[in-house]
Amino acid sequence: MFFDEYSYKFTPSLTPNIYDMKSIFTCLAVFFLSASVFAEVSSTEKNALIKLYKNTKGAQWTNKWDLKSPVSTWYGVEVKNDKVTAIKLINNNLVGELPAEIGDLTALEVLNLFRNDISGTLPATLGNLKSLTKLNVAFNKISGSLPETLGSASQLKSIELHMNRLTGVLPTAIGSLANLETLSLFNNEIEGTIPTSYYQLKSLKVLLLNSNKLTGKLEKEVSNLSSLETLSLFENKMDGQVPFDLEKLKNLKEMNISYNMFNGFVTKNLAKLDTLNMTMVNEQGVATTLKVNIDKNSAFAADE
Repeated sequence: MFFDEYSYKFTPSLTPNIYDMKSIFTCLAVFFLSASVFAEVSSTEKNALIKLYKNTKGAQWTNKWDLKSPVSTWYGVEVKNDKVTAIKLINNNLVGELPAEIGDLTALEVLNLFRNDISGTLPATLGNLKSLTKLNVAFNKISGSLPETLGSASQLKSIELHMNRLTGVLPTAIGSLANLETLSLFNNEIEGTIPTSYYQLKSLKVLLLNSNKLTGKLEKEVSNLSSLETLSLFENKMDGQVPFDLEKLKNLKEMNISYNMFNGFVTKNLAKLDTLNMTMVNEQGVATTLKVNIDKNSAFAADE
């Protein structure tokens, strides 16, 4: 059997070159991949980020943004499905105030601006962030009162605003955050009492309110905080009897309520649990230790 020289010929005008087809498919694949990787967020969200950049002197940041590049390439910004879902600018030399436009980032889940030089008040528009689970603006220079609108950010699991210059009272609405696990507000200048709504935070594991100017009593309803593992109230101006109901918190591993003005006596269990053994400051400003009931370890021994 043999084949003549025409057996292998093709008609170029009728049959596409296989190498050309591969090139076309490769170009299309690269195009669609690029489109998905560098998909652009809405102008509203981009403007909110640019406002943040300019308000906090972005030109002086440690890690700057190239505003001409796609938002998804900007340092610390995470984008999913053309929406900004996270801003993580930890220790990045942000100097200035947070803009109200930050509330336009409606898909934001994480806002972490830990250890910068941010001043001014927290914008009330944070309450627009219905998907926000983590808010961390600790170790900054935030002043003024916490906005009541924080209670509208219903998915919040963690609020960390310690080491700032916050004043005013604790917003009652925070007590409506059913998913809240961490509330850290220590080393500020917050006044007033702990709102009764806070005693309904069933998911709360960490409550750090120490080194403020809190007054009033620690109510017996504290026993409702069934998930609580850490309680820190030391160095405030709270008074009244230390509630024995603290012993009902079976998950409580660490507690410090010393350097307040609590009075009365405590059980051995509570005294041992407190880091500073219930050292209080009396009306004369003298440090004293609360008397321990020597008759029994627990106020609830009979119930057990």
